Amino acid sequence: LGPRSAYDEAKRFAEALTMAYHRSHGLDARIVRIFNTYGPRMRAGDGRVIPQFITHALSGVALPVHGDGRQTRSFCFVEDLVEGIYRLATYDRLAGEVFNLGNPEEVTLLELAETVASLVGTPLDLVHLPLPQDDPARRRPDIRKAREGLGWAPTVPLGEGLRRTIEWFASAPRAQERQVPA
Repeated sequence: LGPRSAYDEAKRFAEALTMAYHRSHGLDARIVRIFNTYGPRMRAGDGRVIPQFITHALSGVALPVHGDGRQTRSFCFVEDLVEGIYRLATYDRLAGEVFNLGNPEEVTLLELAETVASLVGTPLDLVHLPLPQDDPARRRPDIRKAREGLGWAPTVPLGEGLRRTIEWFASAPRAQERQVPA
């Protein structure tokens, strides 16, 4: 058991309860597994890597990279996710189905840091931190079922989504409340 075990198990248990209720009582339940979503209106201090990189870059603070930064993640722009959820909620004959919604395009955390710094227009400055225990080397959704059953796939490229997210952070009134260490 690792630090993430309770989080992972809680999600699995919630899915199992939902499906059991669906089978026992005929509830039209549908499950969406959401992978790394980002976009405007994210909270700066919620611990996710994209708002952390953006707020640090906008403030001229080194971007914190855990480990060597070669671990990969995939990021789905919020508008794409909402479209996938809408389709799952409104399409017929999907009761009891489970869909992964996310972007299968992977990027290393170093590449993400480079892209954010470039879009902000600041030199790349990194601080390497210890890799958290149980940090996965990869996080990438398999969205084949969403492509086939919902006709859904993300359409907003990472660079475009990051540009729009950075613009929001740079201009949002509450952006001044960034939680960046001194």
